[in-house]
Amino acid sequence: MKRVAIIGCGLIGDKRSRALPGAAVTVCCDVNLARAEALAAKCPGSRATANWEEAATAGDVDIVIVATIHSEPARISECAARAGKHVLVEKPAGRRAAELDPVIAAAESTGVRVRVGFNHRYHPAMLKAREIVDSGVAGPLIIVRGRYGHGGRPKDTDWRAVAELSGGGEAIDQGMHLIDLARWFLGDFSGVQGAVPTCFWNMEVEDNAFFLLKTEQGQFAQLHATWTEWKNMFSLEIYGRVGKIDIAGLGGSYGEEKLTYYQMVEGQIKPDMTVFEFEKEDRSWHREFEEFVRDIDEARDPNPGLRDAQAALRIVETVYKEQGR
Repeated sequence: MKRVAIIGCGLIGDKRSRALPGAAVTVCCDVNLARAEALAAKCPGSRATANWEEAATAGDVDIVIVATIHSEPARISECAARAGKHVLVEKPAGRRAAELDPVIAAAESTGVRVRVGFNHRYHPAMLKAREIVDSGVAGPLIIVRGRYGHGGRPKDTDWRAVAELSGGGEAIDQGMHLIDLARWFLGDFSGVQGAVPTCFWNMEVEDNAFFLLKTEQGQFAQLHATWTEWKNMFSLEIYGRVGKIDIAGLGGSYGEEKLTYYQMVEGQIKPDMTVFEFEKEDRSWHREFEEFVRDIDEARDPNPGLRDAQAALRIVETVYKEQGR
């Protein structure tokens, strides 16, 4: 059984603690000791600490889960990797791509595995989309169009509104998930354009992020991440030459997760349509952790890993630079 330390015991750390099949939490760590103690009380046999270095190097820990604010995960992950611990670090894994270079060096030096928590790849609709794309029935892919947003709650007093702590706004928050999904289906992007305006909230970072991305093969991704979507929503459309995948919802407040597949048939004006509906419970966190355990047991490179996070961060950085952010 894998032994896990959770560093960062807020909303995501709590979710991670409940999605560890075949593993046990031994250490809960947070700068707010009371919060670490509260999570430890839910995890029998675990202890609480406010010292992240102690948690990252503890002898009774095999895997370190890093779920802190964006200013901290790179140095915590590097410390854990140098101590011989495998690491599951929440996206974006750092504020800038260069922050991840020492983590990569540490992992290569000790041979540990570092996975980046892009859990959206493990939603059932995404896995079904991957299956359809890989089967070839939709034909070569040409376009990905994604929208992701939430709002309706104050953001300007949140740590995400402080550039030094967050590294940026919505582009580096939900935008990273959209970029990762677009890269997962289309590959690397050589052309990057975008805009990162602050449209509503009183903050120094952007509350909206727009990306227009192009691959060397001439495929496009059009992405919009927003903190001014007053009803939480998620949409991802994947266009092939003879088929289209339309994903809506992520469960919970984002609505029922559903995939509609449209297959063009020669001689038909209207495409054939197949609808897939999925369970309401979000088990993407469970599936992702199971994959990480396989990474460790089979000594394989995690996918997505640190270089995937760097690729996504470089896209965000390119837009930030162009927009003077």
